[in-house]
Amino acid sequence: MTTTVLILGGTTEARHLAALLVTDPDLRVVTSFAGRTSRPRPPAGETRTGGFGGADGLQAWLERHAPAILVDATHPFAETVSAHAAATRGVPRLRLVRPGWTPQPGDRWHRVPDLATAAAALPAHGARAFVTTGRQRLATFLTDPACAALPLLLVRCVDAPGADLPANVELLLERGPFTLDHERELLRRHAIDVVVAKDSGGDATRAKLDAARDRGVPVILVDRPRPAALPTVDTPEAAAARVRELLSGA
Repeated sequence: MTTTVLILGGTTEARHLAALLVTDPDLRVVTSFAGRTSRPRPPAGETRTGGFGGADGLQAWLERHAPAILVDATHPFAETVSAHAAATRGVPRLRLVRPGWTPQPGDRWHRVPDLATAAAALPAHGARAFVTTGRQRLATFLTDPACAALPLLLVRCVDAPGADLPANVELLLERGPFTLDHERELLRRHAIDVVVAKDSGGDATRAKLDAARDRGVPVILVDRPRPAALPTVDTPEAAAARVRELLSGA
């Protein structure tokens, strides 16, 4: 009898977890993408793309497909999806989220609680900003009058924003992982004097923080939102072990 595991994905950790689980021939591993990023890297097993239609839609999918467990392995800042996962009923749930970043000697980090605070604080720390918070909330920076007056907002996204950008915004379309040499050269070439980032954790985009430290550039780092109230592990290996424990009745 095949047992279904639903992974809410979109992260490296979700892909790694799917690869660990599909080795079991009795498991049907389904990874769901929200569909906000074009051409996501496909994981092992089955995939589905597009939202469920809110918390009620996710609950209906669970009742229809009866997975043995739901693993929320979405981005640490995917607040809405994580809240929907936490609100589900009738299925064991697990949160897989990588640890946040830890400052190193020489880092000039300024932690803020949200993107709006980051935008308001940005002009006090520099004039040529490298903004790496993604396109979903880019308007937070574009509509802030102080940010609009800066000489440069270098914005890096995986996919281009749908709207036209102001004259002081330069768009950089790239997908990590990024090397330290790449990030050092980017900061040098654009004369960046402040970096804005979310505390996403992981290695794929950590290099920008190391490059900023090397060049003495301050970083405005947005803290993670309050996590959903679910049992949590921080590695794909721990998540796979917990899934197998559950399925074995341990």
